[in-house]
Amino acid sequence: MLDVIKVIILGIVEGITEWLPISSTGHMILVEQFLRLNVSEEYWNMFLVVIQLGAILAVVFLYFPRLWPFTKTNPKETGIFRVMDRKKFVMWIKILISCVPAIVIGLPFDDWLDEHLYNYPTVALMLIIYGVLFLLIEKRNKKVKPIIRSIDQIDYVTALLIGMFQVLALIPGTSRSGATILGGIILGMSRKTASEYTFFLAIPVMLGASLLKLVKFGLIFSGFELFLLIVGMLVAFFVSIFAIKFLLKYIRNHDFTVFGYYRIILGVIVLIYFAVTTLLA
Repeated sequence: MLDVIKVIILGIVEGITEWLPISSTGHMILVEQFLRLNVSEEYWNMFLVVIQLGAILAVVFLYFPRLWPFTKTNPKETGIFRVMDRKKFVMWIKILISCVPAIVIGLPFDDWLDEHLYNYPTVALMLIIYGVLFLLIEKRNKKVKPIIRSIDQIDYVTALLIGMFQVLALIPGTSRSGATILGGIILGMSRKTASEYTFFLAIPVMLGASLLKLVKFGLIFSGFELFLLIVGMLVAFFVSIFAIKFLLKYIRNHDFTVFGYYRIILGVIVLIYFAVTTLLA
């Protein structure tokens, strides 16, 4: 029962932090220090990634009409689809282009990243560094008007550059959404466009990462392990729905400065906490 409660808390953390630019992986690594499940190291590493599938489903649920690339020639017709929607098809091509850098760079170094960078010093430093970047870029952005106000206006070169920014998120504590949103703003996107493109880009990226972890784990679950994973994904799904709606509503009248301050404060607290813990050990 204690593990179930921990998984519910982890699902809440994942659902909130996956879409806000504050690093879900970073938060999950930090929460691990206090809420570690009574499972094997291999299962835990897989769980931290696959729980994100629940967050993916939230995006699909909220945006399905904009994501499904097929449409009916006549709305009164029955059936799933009749013709391909060209604009949505082009959008998916752009999203796949944005995935290329992460695949080329991320796959070969996946094990190395797990072994060397999934730790609190890295997370804390990335929280602080990108917190400062948010403050600096938002300060600059007050004097710059966005030139890309919809996903349709994103060209293929910009899509590839967004993918390069996403590669930065391979370092835990960076935040995939944070890196791509910052990248989008730098490239001239409005906050809303950068955020929505980040949501859509998460679908193939997180799906691929989850499948990779599942294959590495071997798909060998005990009944209880499978139950824990499903509970975590369900909680992440429902919390993600509220987190996504909150972010889109928030950025209508606010910038990302508050998230920059949050990252810096949290990063400093983490460094102090673990430094003191290490000295007292």
